[in-house]
Amino acid sequence: MMKLHEVAKDVDVSVEELIEILQDIEIEVDDPNAELSDAQIAQVCDELGYASIEAAQVENANKPAVAEPVVEEKVAAPVVVEQTVADVVVPEKRERDFPVAAEEEKIDAPDVIELKKPKVTVKEFARLMDMKPNQIIAELMKMNIFAAINAEIDIKVAKEIGKKYGFIVRKEEKRKAPVASKAKKAALKRPEKTPDTPDALLPRPPVVTFMGHVDHGKTSLLDQIRNAKVVAGESGGITQHIGAYTVEINDHKITFLDTPGHAAFTAMRARGANLTDIVVLVVAADDGVMPQTVEAIKHAQAAGVCVIIAMNKMDLRAANPDRLKQQLQENEVMVEDWGGSIGCCPVSAITGEGIDGLLERIVLESEMMELKANPNKPANGFVVEAQMEQGMGPTASLLVKTGTLKIGDSIICGLSWGRIKALISDQGKKVRTAKPSDAVKVLGLTSVPRAGDEFQVMANDREAKALSEALQQEARTQTLEGAVAPKKMSLDDLFGAGESDEKKELKVIIKADVQGSLEAISHSLQGIKSDKVEINIISSDVGNITANDVLLASASDAIILGFHTGKENGANAAAKREGVEIRLYSIIYELIDEVESAMKGLLEPELREQVIGSAEIKEVFELSKKSKIAGCMVTTGRIDKKASIRIKRGKDILFEGVIGSLRRFQNEAKEVRQGQECGIRPDNFLNFEAGDIVEAYFVEKITQEL
Repeated sequence: MMKLHEVAKDVDVSVEELIEILQDIEIEVDDPNAELSDAQIAQVCDELGYASIEAAQVENANKPAVAEPVVEEKVAAPVVVEQTVADVVVPEKRERDFPVAAEEEKIDAPDVIELKKPKVTVKEFARLMDMKPNQIIAELMKMNIFAAINAEIDIKVAKEIGKKYGFIVRKEEKRKAPVASKAKKAALKRPEKTPDTPDALLPRPPVVTFMGHVDHGKTSLLDQIRNAKVVAGESGGITQHIGAYTVEINDHKITFLDTPGHAAFTAMRARGANLTDIVVLVVAADDGVMPQTVEAIKHAQAAGVCVIIAMNKMDLRAANPDRLKQQLQENEVMVEDWGGSIGCCPVSAITGEGIDGLLERIVLESEMMELKANPNKPANGFVVEAQMEQGMGPTASLLVKTGTLKIGDSIICGLSWGRIKALISDQGKKVRTAKPSDAVKVLGLTSVPRAGDEFQVMANDREAKALSEALQQEARTQTLEGAVAPKKMSLDDLFGAGESDEKKELKVIIKADVQGSLEAISHSLQGIKSDKVEINIISSDVGNITANDVLLASASDAIILGFHTGKENGANAAAKREGVEIRLYSIIYELIDEVESAMKGLLEPELREQVIGSAEIKEVFELSKKSKIAGCMVTTGRIDKKASIRIKRGKDILFEGVIGSLRRFQNEAKEVRQGQECGIRPDNFLNFEAGDIVEAYFVEKITQEL
């Protein structure tokens, strides 16, 4: 239990601000000496971004203490001043009460007012500027803005008023979280990577990645090599995530990585190239070089790996290998037939033609590269794929780079840890060990790691768990105290941010079947370029959509996107109750297109004015004190009853509004055309005269582009 003013001092806010924060989280307190429970203090810390009250005390310990008033001034009531623990009264001093010398020191450094939100109330802004609210209201009236004491004003208006009185008004900057010292100490316990002696290095199998354009036959070609059908399970024949497979050919082992060919899976393909020794660039002989082919070439060149060209679909009549080689040369890929050093193998995934030649070329290249690793040490490598499987829990496909991975090893895998319970090969068989360049599925992790994370074998469970907890605590601290955490924002804040030249946000929650697809979708969505709308991924995880996801979406005003996943019991009912939209996809093209449409829907439509005609007031007919009719002659275009009008006298605009009544002779008219006379009664406006011009126009709403 702590007193309210003590908590305010620890979290570095004034008592009035703390009372407002408590009211925001539905805790009614108005006495500065009131006591707050531990739960209430925890809520305050969470609202202000502190991990705990102790963390707040440590962070604010070095700041100079500033006396703050305990309660706000009331009518005909004296100001109550905060007391320290020793009951010493510190008198409040405003800046204007300081000695002249102190004022002279601050001449070169104007006062800065930082606002937490893009809008601020008149009352709060007056308090920050140490002025009375009626002075702020008077300044607003000079700017033709009429606002009450509790009305909100935009940050642009606040900047103009602050500038007049020597203040700099700006949006509060996010603070970076300090790195937890515990995590630093724990990180030191990670085993050091010692260089291997030449005698300890033994030959290892090559890791081969198949890359290329979508539907050029990468998976079908690998299917011929593995003699196992994997294409049938893929949506639309497109590989959706990275798979790792090990095959044995003529006493030589080769590990294959199959990366998707769709352009949106750029991140996965780049990760595949970084894990590989040899890239087999699959190009259809009938289609030639396509955009994703060029992209794959760039990734392979950036990774500095050996490249082999596989000209697929050579069984088709439309195959043109010479045109393909010319296109490759244009992209700085010179094949051996044309005087280069890159091997080019004609193959057919359907008939099996040229497969043996391609494999021999892979073995030849690997022997020339002299690939070696030390199998006699604790294993380390990378996560190729990770997912949550029913009946198995968290599983991860690992590619061993050095060492030997055994059942019973304690491993740290990104932020996850675990003790290996089983190793499963790509053919579904249980194995006892995995040597360098082997790809295996691992069971026994405590959570799903991220695809691309590095794994390392630790000495025992205790060290692995301690390191994992320290790393998770560090990540959690950065999320709570730093700028990484998604900021809670209301719709008012969203529109306010748009007015203050900041981007609007489309918030989404992504659920996918596997970690690789999740990473690729996130990368693809973040790659949608827009100066007006920013996509904010609130959460991304593997598994089915749950009721908790729906509640998070409701609280964050987000939509849920599911990719190759389903809904758990209760998710549909919760979505209907909370008004949350859930969309499921199996092809990534549709997902990206619909997200772009949603981003366009966030933008306010552009208003475009179209003038349709004008009329001159020839005479004014006064029917009563509260009713006048303008007798007009239409000079250009037409006057439509549904149109908006503005009445102009010279360059001045007297009135903008709608038509109350439009008549021609004694009858109501829908429109009056050029050269015709009519009577117009503007809605709620009487101060027009003969000679004024009536201009009719429509306002069109046009959808903005990203």
